[in-house]
Amino acid sequence: MASPLSAHAAATPDRPAVIEDRPDGTVTTLTFGELDRQANRLANALLDLGVGPGDAVVWCGPNSPDVVRAMHALPRIGAVAVPLNYRLTAEEATYILDDADAGAAYVDAELAPLFAGIRPALPRLRHLIAFGGRAEGPGAYLPVNGALDGDALLAGARDTEPAVAVAADAPTAMLYTSGTTGRPKGAVRRPADPEALRPLLEAVGHRPDDVYITTGPLYHSGPGGYLGIAHRLGNTAVVQRRFDPEDWLRLVDRYRVTATFSAPTPIRMVVNLPAAVKARYDRSSMKRMIANAAPWSYALKLAYLADFPEDSLWEVYGSTELGVNTVLAPADQRRKPGSCGRAVPGVEIALVGEDGREVTHPYVPGEVYVRSAGTFVAYHKAESATRASRRGDFASVGDVAYRDDEGYYHICDRKSDMIISGGMNVYPAEVEAALERHPGVVEAAAFGIPSEEWGESVHAVVVPRPGHALDAAALMAATRTHLAGYKLPRSVSFADELPRTGSGKVLRRVLREPYWKDRRGP
Repeated sequence: MASPLSAHAAATPDRPAVIEDRPDGTVTTLTFGELDRQANRLANALLDLGVGPGDAVVWCGPNSPDVVRAMHALPRIGAVAVPLNYRLTAEEATYILDDADAGAAYVDAELAPLFAGIRPALPRLRHLIAFGGRAEGPGAYLPVNGALDGDALLAGARDTEPAVAVAADAPTAMLYTSGTTGRPKGAVRRPADPEALRPLLEAVGHRPDDVYITTGPLYHSGPGGYLGIAHRLGNTAVVQRRFDPEDWLRLVDRYRVTATFSAPTPIRMVVNLPAAVKARYDRSSMKRMIANAAPWSYALKLAYLADFPEDSLWEVYGSTELGVNTVLAPADQRRKPGSCGRAVPGVEIALVGEDGREVTHPYVPGEVYVRSAGTFVAYHKAESATRASRRGDFASVGDVAYRDDEGYYHICDRKSDMIISGGMNVYPAEVEAALERHPGVVEAAAFGIPSEEWGESVHAVVVPRPGHALDAAALMAATRTHLAGYKLPRSVSFADELPRTGSGKVLRRVLREPYWKDRRGP
């Protein structure tokens, strides 16, 4: 399968492909030629271990050149990449590795102890490979029982292109996203179609000479997908191991960064820095700030535009399953508050009302269905969920929107109960299950409430067991054993019972309404 990385390695071998510039002064640079050879080394090392086409390989770790190497290596041998959130608990990680039938895990050394601990529960996990060992700064590989030294494997592997035939339409990734069940589901995806990408790239004006920065974790479909676009175009990518707002500004200034993709939370942290701090760094190079992952409030957009070039803010609407569907250009940011833009050329959008008919009139909401080359293949091991997401050739993730009289879309609700906090998906059933493990809880209902910092924060209404006096702070603390930090309830209230439909389903809409009633409209 032709690799854009290999093409750039042949044409511009000495151009920087990845730069990791840490606050401690450690700078690691890989040229396109070096990254291409390292991707080949990792691909061949995995082949030598018996990993090949169709095998699921988990990679996990903070942003680094090592992670970028894995992103390029796995498609070369037809392996299915499973990016894993490095903030998950052992319980959450075990579920995903087991559900994915992962045969190998390629993990940052700082996470190797966690993976070594869960490995006995994963009989299909044949290989645990740890890389890097720089969790506490530069240093040697951190040995962990049962883990292979990834750096040693790389050093001994061939740097020539792997001799593997990979079908052009073979699945290359499985991205876990919460959906219509209480557990995450793996959305199986094929390689990006260059021709299908072209309209988006042209609409936003991405250029071969852009310098991209990772404003968010690469395991997330947005930051990871846009890094893939950057390297497809031959851009230099600056990777920040973990987000820090002032250091992000330093990197933007030092490397004259022109493009990035960001959820609202990191940019809110940047614009909220003291004016004196922001004044230290030149931000004028930014040309393409892609707003996505969660809705940016109009107030945040205005704050961003006060600090960055007026013509740099773009917004796209999309999802892990459906790719990018709409784009809102800089000229429309002030003119169309609350809109996520018009359909990208080549993407068909249908709004379907509760009666099952397509909505044809403006300002009438309907569930968003999309048909495009970027639609996911299926949910792994979840045929019923896959069927439920389809309407002929169209697919949906449950968002509800209306279209105005100029053809601009406005997302107004989510049919599902998904909470999007800081750009991360949180499914209420996971939070509720963790709360209901407490012996003093009869049941709980979790939902998102407005948060200027995170977009939404997790709130839970809990029904106490008779005779138990529950403390909200202690209850929230008790969930830490079972949930990643971003899924934890930030507030808890108590009720004698939960509102329900006639069939017994909890009416989260009724619970949410008091918190959102003053936030309606653009």
